[in-house]
Amino acid sequence: MSDAAEIIQTIKGRDGTYLPKSIERNERLARGVIPKLMRVIGRVPFADDLVAAWYAARDPLTPMKAKAVLFAAVAYFVMPVDALPDIVVGLGFTDDATVLATALGVVGMYVKERHRRMARRLLRLPEPVKQAE
Repeated sequence: MSDAAEIIQTIKGRDGTYLPKSIERNERLARGVIPKLMRVIGRVPFADDLVAAWYAARDPLTPMKAKAVLFAAVAYFVMPVDALPDIVVGLGFTDDATVLATALGVVGMYVKERHRRMARRLLRLPEPVKQAE
């Protein structure tokens, strides 16, 4: 891709840096994750991983490629068009969980403990009990 074509495919982000348009679009979609999650929280067993991925994607220290993968996974959860509708009991969130698990398998090293702590705080989940050795 030429430099000009690469520039055309970018957009200035909220922090002033230039992002690929696909990342900006997925980031915009992913902003709906918290309202949707709060509506369906009792039915989403992977909610803490989803919110931790969202926090990691918004972290300025997370590399751009990892942000792209994380925002895409979070945006998939929010999108109204879904492979399996979320209202199907027992199966509705399996595709969302698969997309998130794949994303975390690829770039999970960038989801730090601080992101997980912030997710547990937002979801009002208890901190894990540390085992005595």
